[in-house]
Amino acid sequence: MRTYESVIIVKPQLSDGEVGEFVTKVKALVTKNGGEVTSEEKLGRRKFTHEVNHVRDGFYLYLKFKAEPKFVKELDGALKLNENVLRFLTMNAVEVKAKPAPIAK
Repeated sequence: MRTYESVIIVKPQLSDGEVGEFVTKVKALVTKNGGEVTSEEKLGRRKFTHEVNHVRDGFYLYLKFKAEPKFVKELDGALKLNENVLRFLTMNAVEVKAKPAPIAK
C-alpha cells in the first residue's frame, strides 16, 4: 500500500452537516476498498483567485490515506461524478526525513 494525499474542494452552499456527511462517505469508500485514512482536516471556506464553475469560493478538505494504487482511479471517478465537488487533487505523499543539523566547530 502507498500513502496518498487528497485535497477536495466542495461547493460553499453545503452546510457543515453535509460536509461532514461527505467526508464520512469518502472515508467509507477508502476503508471499503482496503485502505486506511490516517488523517483528515477540514480547512474551511476560502475565496478563489478566479471563478470555478461560476463559484467564487469553496470548502477545502484534506485527507491522507493509505491504499492500493488501483484504488486512486476509483476514487477519482467517484469524485468526478459527485455534483458537490468543484475540484480535487490526489497525489503520492512524500515523507521528508529530516537531516540532523551539522555540528558547529
